[in-house]
Amino acid sequence: MAGAGLTEILFDSGHAADVILCVLAIEAVWLRAGGRWRWGAILGLLGPAALIVLGLRAAMVGADWWWIALPLAASLPLHLMDLRTRLALPQHR
Repeated sequence: MAGAGLTEILFDSGHAADVILCVLAIEAVWLRAGGRWRWGAILGLLGPAALIVLGLRAAMVGADWWWIALPLAASLPLHLMDLRTRLALPQHR
Protein backbone atom coordinates (compact mmCIF):
# COMPACT_ATOMS: atom_id res chain seq x y z
CA MET A 1 0.00 0.00 0.00
CA ALA A 2 2.94 2.30 -0.43
CA GLY A 3 1.76 5.58 -1.80
CA ALA A 4 -1.90 4.71 -1.27
CA GLY A 5 -4.19 7.55 -0.31
CA LEU A 6 -6.30 7.56 2.84
CA THR A 7 -9.47 6.75 0.94
CA GLU A 8 -7.88 3.74 -0.72
CA ILE A 9 -6.59 2.49 2.62
CA LEU A 10 -10.01 2.93 4.25
CA PHE A 11 -11.76 1.00 1.50
CA ASP A 12 -9.16 -1.76 1.18
CA SER A 13 -9.26 -2.44 4.91
CA GLY A 14 -13.03 -2.09 5.32
CA HIS A 15 -12.53 0.78 7.75
CA ALA A 16 -14.69 3.05 5.58
CA ALA A 17 -17.64 1.00 6.81
CA ASP A 18 -16.36 1.38 10.38
CA VAL A 19 -16.49 5.15 9.98
CA ILE A 20 -20.11 4.91 8.84
CA LEU A 21 -20.94 2.65 11.80
CA CYS A 22 -19.39 5.21 14.16
CA VAL A 23 -21.50 7.96 12.62
CA LEU A 24 -24.61 5.81 13.08
CA ALA A 25 -23.67 5.21 16.73
CA ILE A 26 -23.17 8.94 17.30
CA GLU A 27 -26.55 9.59 15.68
CA ALA A 28 -28.21 7.04 17.97
CA VAL A 29 -26.72 8.65 21.08
CA TRP A 30 -27.69 12.11 19.82
CA LEU A 31 -31.30 11.03 19.17
CA ARG A 32 -31.54 9.45 22.62
CA ALA A 33 -29.90 12.41 24.37
CA GLY A 34 -32.57 14.67 22.92
CA GLY A 35 -35.05 12.71 25.04
CA ARG A 36 -37.66 12.31 22.34
CA TRP A 37 -36.54 8.90 21.02
CA ARG A 38 -36.75 5.54 22.78
CA TRP A 39 -33.99 2.98 22.18
CA GLY A 40 -36.49 0.67 20.43
CA ALA A 41 -37.42 3.39 17.96
CA ILE A 42 -33.76 4.20 17.36
CA LEU A 43 -33.05 0.51 16.73
CA GLY A 44 -35.87 0.40 14.17
CA LEU A 45 -34.60 3.54 12.49
CA LEU A 46 -30.84 2.92 12.43
CA GLY A 47 -30.62 -0.85 12.90
CA PRO A 48 -31.29 -1.77 9.26
CA ALA A 49 -28.68 0.74 8.08
CA ALA A 50 -26.10 -0.63 10.52
CA LEU A 51 -26.75 -4.20 9.38
CA ILE A 52 -26.47 -3.23 5.71
CA VAL A 53 -23.17 -1.46 6.44
CA LEU A 54 -21.93 -4.60 8.23
CA GLY A 55 -22.74 -6.58 5.08
CA LEU A 56 -20.91 -3.96 3.05
CA ARG A 57 -17.89 -4.26 5.33
CA ALA A 58 -17.87 -8.02 4.92
CA ALA A 59 -17.93 -7.61 1.14
CA MET A 60 -15.14 -5.02 1.26
CA VAL A 61 -12.78 -7.37 3.10
CA GLY A 62 -13.62 -10.39 0.93
CA ALA A 63 -15.57 -12.39 3.49
CA ASP A 64 -17.52 -15.50 2.55
CA TRP A 65 -20.91 -14.87 0.96
CA TRP A 66 -22.89 -15.82 4.05
CA TRP A 67 -21.14 -13.12 6.11
CA ILE A 68 -22.51 -10.67 3.56
CA ALA A 69 -25.97 -12.24 3.27
CA LEU A 70 -26.64 -12.71 6.99
CA PRO A 71 -26.67 -9.03 8.05
CA LEU A 72 -28.51 -8.06 4.86
CA ALA A 73 -31.23 -10.62 5.61
CA ALA A 74 -31.36 -9.57 9.27
CA SER A 75 -31.98 -5.96 8.27
CA LEU A 76 -35.37 -6.80 6.76
CA PRO A 77 -37.20 -7.72 10.01
CA LEU A 78 -35.93 -4.54 11.67
CA HIS A 79 -37.03 -2.47 8.70
CA LEU A 80 -40.48 -4.09 8.74
CA MET A 81 -40.75 -3.47 12.49
CA ASP A 82 -39.96 0.19 11.92
CA LEU A 83 -42.51 0.44 9.10
CA ARG A 84 -45.21 -1.20 11.20
CA THR A 85 -44.54 1.23 14.03
CA ARG A 86 -44.56 4.27 11.76
CA LEU A 87 -47.69 3.24 9.86
CA ALA A 88 -49.55 2.59 13.13
CA LEU A 89 -49.00 6.16 14.32
CA PRO A 90 -51.86 8.62 13.76
CA GLN A 91 -51.33 10.92 10.79
CA HIS A 92 -51.17 14.66 11.47
CA ARG A 93 -52.73 16.65 8.66
